[in-house]
Amino acid sequence: METATINPTLIDKERIPELSFKMPVQIQQHQDLDTKLLDAMKLGNLHRGKVAIIFRDDEGFKRVETTVWAVGAKYICLKGGMWLPISRIVDVKMYD
Repeated sequence: METATINPTLIDKERIPELSFKMPVQIQQHQDLDTKLLDAMKLGNLHRGKVAIIFRDDEGFKRVETTVWAVGAKYICLKGGMWLPISRIVDVKMYD
């Protein structure tokens, strides 16, 4: 699956706790996702910069534009204390 063919639905980060991540899904993650997540965290902590995160919940692909505060082993923490499973993230887009 190419990320270019994905047409994610833009959502507010406050909706993330309402989403379900229970069903097993297979997604193709960007090959440099780990590096992109760490870069997004640095951008968020140093400059309060936002990124676009494309991910998949049980219903389909979503996009959220937010600040990444922390990157853990299995989850990332977004501004406002929202948690997102790394296994569901397809890509992270930095703004120019």
